[in-house]
Amino acid sequence: MSKALSAKIREWSRPPFDKETVDRLKALKQNPKQLEDAFYKDLEFGTGGMRGIMGIGTNRINTYTLGKSTQGLSNYLKSVFNDQTIKVVIAYDCRNNSKSLAIKVAEVFSANDIEVFIFTDLRSTPELSFAVKHLQAHCGIVLTASHNPPEYNGYKVYWKDGGQIVPPQDRQIIEQINQIKFSDIKFNARQDLINWIDEDIDQAFFDKSVQLGQFKLKGRENFIVVFTPLHGTSITAVPQVLEKAGYNDVHLVKEQSTPNGNFPTVESPNPEEPEALQMALEQAYAIGADMVVGTDPDCDRLGVAIRDPKNNFRLLNGNQTMVVMTYFLLEQWKKNKLLDGNQFVASTIVSTPMIQKIAKSYGIHYKETLTGFKWIGKLIKDFPSLDFIGGGEESFGYLVGDAVRDKDAVTSTLLACEIGTFAKNNNQTFYDILVECYRKFGAYKEKLISFTQKGKEGADKIKNLMEGYRKNSPKEISGIRVSRKEDYLKSERVFLFENRTEKIDLPVADVLIFILEDHSKIAIRPSGTEPKIKFYFSVNEKLEQNNKWDIMESHLDKKIETIVKGMGL
Repeated sequence: MSKALSAKIREWSRPPFDKETVDRLKALKQNPKQLEDAFYKDLEFGTGGMRGIMGIGTNRINTYTLGKSTQGLSNYLKSVFNDQTIKVVIAYDCRNNSKSLAIKVAEVFSANDIEVFIFTDLRSTPELSFAVKHLQAHCGIVLTASHNPPEYNGYKVYWKDGGQIVPPQDRQIIEQINQIKFSDIKFNARQDLINWIDEDIDQAFFDKSVQLGQFKLKGRENFIVVFTPLHGTSITAVPQVLEKAGYNDVHLVKEQSTPNGNFPTVESPNPEEPEALQMALEQAYAIGADMVVGTDPDCDRLGVAIRDPKNNFRLLNGNQTMVVMTYFLLEQWKKNKLLDGNQFVASTIVSTPMIQKIAKSYGIHYKETLTGFKWIGKLIKDFPSLDFIGGGEESFGYLVGDAVRDKDAVTSTLLACEIGTFAKNNNQTFYDILVECYRKFGAYKEKLISFTQKGKEGADKIKNLMEGYRKNSPKEISGIRVSRKEDYLKSERVFLFENRTEKIDLPVADVLIFILEDHSKIAIRPSGTEPKIKFYFSVNEKLEQNNKWDIMESHLDKKIETIVKGMGL
């Protein structure tokens, strides 16, 4: 063990750390590997804020690591808004310890003379984003670990526009945090600066969701939905918004409707995983539902299952849901004569290329960003002269309009139901609209493969893998030549056939993308929020007839598998 690491550990064995922390440290010393993992690094802000396993140590979520971050953030806020009364909004999800940690964060802010508005009970991430703007606050915090396993929690920071912090603010805040010693944290709360909020914000948020996600349709009373919050926070918003919009045949999965940070009925509270929606699907078959929707613990991601031509439910991937939502929104804007070229939709570099094709066909702008919805939120701020219609990413997140500046499963769930209702009114299904998109814009199929590598050892393995792909980039994969290589760490795009290079005008990120001669795409990146390395595959062909989609889908799946084997995965 290095001297620096030993010094870090010793620091936690004396004040200002409380007796409980010191006692837990003594117990942890009995397991040297766990001890090293708890202290070998400091938690950092990634694509989704700061996220980690709960416990003692600098590499863990606890009162002191969150206190340090909050103290640094307080100092930063005071340096930026030194002549103003600073306001911060705090929300928290269903995670174990979320409420107690949120209260500690509120106390540190108040001890720094910052006024705090904290929800009385768990609330969704999109509502937090909305509340920051609605209350004209300077900053927002949500305690959540999204869809990570039960042992995780996290701390996401939002700026006054309602979007997550982005460069250069994130680096400036981290610099302030890194200057803080644990003894500098102010824990002596000023209760007079802590305000509890709930119903007024709820109603304003529900109204805005309905305004953005509802269209001029009939027949909502005939559309049957099974909804599961997967033991998460969406129980405080999604049923209420659906009811307000006129959906009165919504069936909750009762066993999963009580918030519970242990997520007892699922292995993972992630709507990307088919197993997570199994109970909802069983209920949907039993009652003859039209659609199944499930959301993750903080209600920013949604999984949608729809009926296929054989009347079986099929879970859409995030790209497919995003394609149909974007297409439907643009059709509605076009129908209402609102498109004049001053609009845009957005997606990310690892998501389906279809969104760009759809945008082009409607004569509007397409903006592409790094992975992480904070970048889409930043686009809304960076292009104030353009109307933001909608945007999404492959990881089951979508945003409608600009009232919220993060992915929003509340309004998106309503939008999914509206699309389903529209289709049913026209003797179609959501699936039919998806296939129509494939015929119009090209038949695309995507697949994500992830490998989990935990702890310091895992982090080193992921780093070595990325370095290996950079140093020994493939010239061909499965017999198909690589035509383009994009390295976002070097900010360069290399056109191999033309022997030329151009600059990538996006922030630096540890991402590699290979484009093949047949326009297939492989993206590789370490996750910013989990101990994983991710491989994204996208293939495409031209679809001549809607009724040939099943054959085409099978062909595209085989094409992906061939490329996966060619990558040696």
